Amino acid sequence: MNGLSLHRKIEENTGLLIFGILVVSAIGGLVQLVPVLNQDSLEEPTSNTRPYSAVELTGRDIYMREGCSVCHSQQIRPLIAEVERYGPYSRAGEFVYDRPFMWGSKRTGPDLHRIGGKYSDDWHRLHLLDPRAVVAESIMPAYPWLGEREASEAGNITAKMRGLRRLGHPYTDEEIAAAEADLEGLKEIDTLIAYLQLLGTNFNEEEETNE
Repeated sequence: MNGLSLHRKIEENTGLLIFGILVVSAIGGLVQLVPVLNQDSLEEPTSNTRPYSAVELTGRDIYMREGCSVCHSQQIRPLIAEVERYGPYSRAGEFVYDRPFMWGSKRTGPDLHRIGGKYSDDWHRLHLLDPRAVVAESIMPAYPWLGEREASEAGNITAKMRGLRRLGHPYTDEEIAAAEADLEGLKEIDTLIAYLQLLGTNFNEEEETNE
């Protein structure tokens, strides 16, 4: 059987065609994934990257709960247009303590990976409670309930940190024991702001220069 007739037979047989597509897709996937699994740099944090504190971790959970990643990505690609607009492109080592990743795939709003320190806490607070008060053309919904709910009720932070430690996050016994106390007196909005103010701040300019 020559190549032309084999090709025609595959095209005319739906089962063979599907099987062939799956085989080719599997090979392509392995070619991309296998080298990554053996690349240590993807598992090594950058020099300034650290695990989230109890407050920041709670804020991150609220970020996920409210679906912020539906409209905001956290992944700046190494393209001139993105770097000029959002800042230095994202490095793999900045995400080693993210479970799950908050990369996102849609930008109804701007990318937030370098948002940390760009605005004051008061700006973030007003923006979350009344977006149009600071950005007149914003289509972002308001989140007034974040200013009313107690952060300590957002989830079992102690169990969460213990679970993450089993996955490799270097939390100490002291940090875990103090977690609930760290959330006392805080509203959910306070923890979300703390999380936003951390985003992108673990990037080291000197590391970029040496690359």
